[in-house]
Amino acid sequence: MKNKLQIVWSSIAIISVCACSTPYTQPDAPIKEVPFTQVHLDDNFWSPRIETNRTVSIPSAFKECEKNGRFDNFAIAGGLMKGEHRGDFSFDDTDPYKIIEGASYSLAVKYDGKLDHYLDSVIHIIATAQEPDGYLYTTRTIGGDSQHPWAGSKRWENERDNSHELYNVGHMYEAAVAHYLATGKRSFLDIAIKSANLLCNTFGPEEEKITVAPGHQEVEIGLVKLYRVTGDKRYLDLSQFFLEARGKYDKYDRNSEDQFRNGSYWQDHKPVIAQDEAVGHAVRATYMYAAMTDIAALK
Repeated sequence: MKNKLQIVWSSIAIISVCACSTPYTQPDAPIKEVPFTQVHLDDNFWSPRIETNRTVSIPSAFKECEKNGRFDNFAIAGGLMKGEHRGDFSFDDTDPYKIIEGASYSLAVKYDGKLDHYLDSVIHIIATAQEPDGYLYTTRTIGGDSQHPWAGSKRWENERDNSHELYNVGHMYEAAVAHYLATGKRSFLDIAIKSANLLCNTFGPEEEKITVAPGHQEVEIGLVKLYRVTGDKRYLDLSQFFLEARGKYDKYDRNSEDQFRNGSYWQDHKPVIAQDEAVGHAVRATYMYAAMTDIAALK
């Protein structure tokens, strides 16, 4: 019985390590993960659930995107159809990105021709919404009365607060890398690279660039993943820059106990290496810690 339990716990540990792991061939950390596609489960507990995820949960999630206008927003922004932006939040674009990422990991474990074709079709729609310089944020591109009030009057203006422009593309980068590694297709990866190149030209420590720290962390993780498949060190450096931009905003009241006034809600109250307590928005914090771990390992 003891040996069986050890096998079960070892399997769980492998799943935990490999949930976001992939067979990277570019520069990486000295310690290597077990590639996600090399882990296969054939048991009575996990296997049925993985199959349910593939055959029920993923298709159901995509149907919700169709029903709630998530894909329509990209189609409208890309001129494929007419209409106004649908959705309650400025980060609604990430719903398709997150599901594409999960679907790609599923595809990597068990090929599904129908799912593969479906991903091709939705990635094509996403591509039409990307502006010529790489910018991708459907609510602003559609514009007019349907632009979300959190977006601000110009690009990146409300990034520190609620526009989620960088958060959105961070999830897009993760999805694009997952799709590329699962299928070998560059259709989504090229969209991500074009977007990331825009960020490299827009943000950074240079005087002429924007130095804002992302209001909602995530782009840092996505940039690291792009670096690991492309070898373009600019992406790794930009991820580190976004982390190190935190704790420098002089308009926060550092003496206030209000997490919105002192910046701690966004983990922007201190430089990241000076933060010794988990505070603020839990999801933002977790994304930040993950990116910090990536940068520490890779650099």
